Amino acid sequence: MSPKPPTNVRDVDLEKPNAARMYDYYLGGSHNFESDRELAAQVEQVAPFVKDIARINRAWLRRVVDHLMAQGIRQFLDLGSGIPTAGNVHEQAQRQDPATRVVYVDYEAVAVHHSFELLKDNENATVVWADVRNPRTVLEHEETRRLIDFTQPVGLLCAGLLLFIGDEYGPEGLVAAYRDACPAGSYIAISTMSQDEADPETRERLAGLLKLYEMADERIYPRDKETIASWFAGTDLVDPGLVLLHQWRPDRAADGSLAWPRHEESPARLLGYGAVGRRA
Repeated sequence: MSPKPPTNVRDVDLEKPNAARMYDYYLGGSHNFESDRELAAQVEQVAPFVKDIARINRAWLRRVVDHLMAQGIRQFLDLGSGIPTAGNVHEQAQRQDPATRVVYVDYEAVAVHHSFELLKDNENATVVWADVRNPRTVLEHEETRRLIDFTQPVGLLCAGLLLFIGDEYGPEGLVAAYRDACPAGSYIAISTMSQDEADPETRERLAGLLKLYEMADERIYPRDKETIASWFAGTDLVDPGLVLLHQWRPDRAADGSLAWPRHEESPARLLGYGAVGRRA
């Protein structure tokens, strides 16, 4: 059975900004609306480095996918994927092996609708319209089961997802539910925002960013490093462990020196941790 896109897209309040579409805007995508761009502009006034946050996270995800591909992973479950815009998982992975299978998961109707349009001709990539806070719905979805073989190692991706999930939903338990569905040899990659290493000025600007998102009913939950580390229970962390995103296996120039893109020199580089754990 072919998957069907959301039917309630016309009912979505396009006057209400959405974090997934704002993220698409920050990355230079075109799947966003005036309301998203207006709030994004306000956020940029308060926190000029917000686009750098998105770019650093996306660059980290690219490096993660490259590493997992090098370890032989050929199937990915991308939780809270948003719109698969520039630098997305399936393009990065299928460029190396067209047979690599990718399942994106999101609950925002417009983001999922755009994802269907982008993926409709790709037999090895799909999007599941579901709430990641209900693991059973995701894991037992017919599209997940069509492309993901849970007897073989899986690349489980949570890039920025847990930033939008409050403690009342038990992020550690959610990660564990997905982890336990994957066999030994699978990898779990998590990135999220933290203020642990931010200087006072950056913390103040970040507080303004959080307030603007909250006014748009988009709550953001930065976590400390200890909490983030707890999400990797049951896995062995891949070197270099849990570090600032730009420090996780950074790109290198031909001479072996570190190749820092300009955006990784901004205050945003201090605002997020990421790691990859291997299920033993």
